[in-house]
Amino acid sequence: MSSQKKPIGVIPLGDVPEIALKVIAAHISGYYKLSVQILPPLEHPEYAFDERRFQYNAGIILKAFESMRFKDYEKVMGVLNLDLFIPIFTHVFGEAKQGGKFALVSLFRLGKNPDGSPSPSSLIFERAAKVALHELGHLFNLLHCREKRCLMHFSGDIQNLDEIPLYLCRYCSNFLKDRLLRQSDTEESLKKLDKIPLNRLSSKERFRQ
Repeated sequence: MSSQKKPIGVIPLGDVPEIALKVIAAHISGYYKLSVQILPPLEHPEYAFDERRFQYNAGIILKAFESMRFKDYEKVMGVLNLDLFIPIFTHVFGEAKQGGKFALVSLFRLGKNPDGSPSPSSLIFERAAKVALHELGHLFNLLHCREKRCLMHFSGDIQNLDEIPLYLCRYCSNFLKDRLLRQSDTEESLKKLDKIPLNRLSSKERFRQ
């Protein structure tokens, strides 16, 4: 889908099954055609625990990510097996800052069906892949889509999550392709500009620098 150079980082926070990380990485690589690396784990994010809700604040974890150095990675996807929330929702399957660098995927609520029965591992990992691809879409500036048969359609519960497909609608797919191509072109232009001696730049180009 793109000629993106820096890989996407997938990093566990606390105890996360290795197979879940591999499934998420494989789907990012297979569906979005991006290079992916699984990174060494970070510690359990105890700092984000909310004692009133007995959940973990996704916003606080994302804020902590912003203070870490991940300069060799285009985007970073944190994976947890913890119950996440943001103040306006009782829980979230994942969270990302629109157009940002960091996102989260939680496995915590993916193990049960809408009727409360346990889900098979294959379905749990499919759900995790959907959440990861959805949140990564937000990092590349994709918004929620009104099309129900689109990966970027909002999923507030397990039934919604099971109903959306593992692919983008035509509009969102084209938007993502354009976004990745523009980003790649910008990076190449900046690299070329860095190689030009300053005295060869016009006064207008110097001002831009």
